Amino acid sequence: MTILASPPAADPCPLDLAERLLHDAPADGADGPSGPALAAALRASGLLTRSATLAHHPRDPLQLLDALRRVGRANLSAGRIFEGHVNAVKLLHLHGGPLDAVRQGLLHGIWGADGPDPARIDGGVLRGQKLFASGADVLDRMIVTVGSPQGLQLLLLSRDQLQGRLYPEEWQMSGMRATGSGRCDLDGVALADTIPLGPPDGYLREPHFHGGVWRYAAVQLGAMQALTALTADQLTARDQQAAPLQAMRLHRMILSCETARLWLAQAACRIEDPRATPADAEVAILARLRTADEAVSLMADMDQALGAASFATAHPADRIRRDLSLYLRQAGPDALALASVARILDDAGLRARWIG
Repeated sequence: MTILASPPAADPCPLDLAERLLHDAPADGADGPSGPALAAALRASGLLTRSATLAHHPRDPLQLLDALRRVGRANLSAGRIFEGHVNAVKLLHLHGGPLDAVRQGLLHGIWGADGPDPARIDGGVLRGQKLFASGADVLDRMIVTVGSPQGLQLLLLSRDQLQGRLYPEEWQMSGMRATGSGRCDLDGVALADTIPLGPPDGYLREPHFHGGVWRYAAVQLGAMQALTALTADQLTARDQQAAPLQAMRLHRMILSCETARLWLAQAACRIEDPRATPADAEVAILARLRTADEAVSLMADMDQALGAASFATAHPADRIRRDLSLYLRQAGPDALALASVARILDDAGLRARWIG
């Protein structure tokens, strides 16, 4: 089957350029390249423009997997921002939103997390706030979820509309610092100034809601591969690559990467098929959860292989470890796993597919 082969290289120009630009991004932040530096690299690469056709039902879904993986391998915060862009572009396709800004290379994203004051429609204005607003310091266009009496509504806004309402500096975390995932205050924004996307609760329809979780797991796979490469290089530099315990650790890391890749390739091919059904979302959920388990195992093997030295803040593995550890907690994996098991046991078709 196609998914057993290595992912084919996408059009090499934007992806190769994106990787090079991300690797060369200036370390202008407290923890390496800042969000603006990473966003500038994504814009300059042409990858954002290419997403207009790559994000939704691409001819070869493995090219989308490859793009997410390679950006995540270059920089995990950049991967998170790019995955959010891909997610937003897909929603524009699904709900008939404007794509001209995508074709112009503008950076998009979607903010779905609410805090104590949930975002909502109150008459003709918006109330409340969004939290975990990734790319709050760099996005050009943003889709937000807001509650309404009819259900959850998607609204498209521009950066100009949110001047003075974005607080990326409030993002104070040990990992994923460059994503600037701060707060967005929507209180008082006129509903008439936004662009509604789709019907109420259209965002929640499968297989595109939970079915999309494979995409951020693909970014995480890139980080797993980056850590594996770092480990291999450092063991070789120490002349420890043939030591039995070290070789077995590296062997398990390689297997973790490939296990995750195979799961994600299956999910990409299933979800990005125009014929996908709501039940197909389960493969994306299982792939996301399997990737997380493999990533945890991989980091444990890396820690044993490299020892205390890799926890130095200047060590190349340290930021990736912190970024990946935080990213794996998105979004409620325990609840996702429990709900998945319940659906599989309750649905005869899913049970036959996953249990037999």
